[in-house]
Amino acid sequence: QVQLVESGGGLVQAGGSLRLSCAASGRTFGAYAMGWFRQAPGQERAFVAAVNWSGIRLYYADSVKGRFTISRDNAKNMVYLQMNSLKPEDTAVYYCAADAQSEFYSGNYYSRSIYDYWGQGTQVTVSS
Repeated sequence: QVQLVESGGGLVQAGGSLRLSCAASGRTFGAYAMGWFRQAPGQERAFVAAVNWSGIRLYYADSVKGRFTISRDNAKNMVYLQMNSLKPEDTAVYYCAADAQSEFYSGNYYSRSIYDYWGQGTQVTVSS
């Protein structure tokens, strides 16, 4: 069982930066692949970024590639999402998620259905 708690959201002007954090409970955190998703009002929850258990393999949605960076610190049970050059269209609730498998063996890191645990989300608002 893993519990996830996101933090770091807030209001920022376009072009600014934020770093989201996800604190995970549980001794087996290092065995989980992790992902970030976001949900804007009236839209479905969408994939943002993912990382395998070791932090070596990184995956990004095209819309954030080059602007966002996902990372993890297994010693601290933390996952981060560094968001730079923010745009108004990045406004959403951001969710951290854990996949009980250590790798995305089927390559479906973008699919909500493979993640077993979810946090409550943190709001990110980017003003123009």
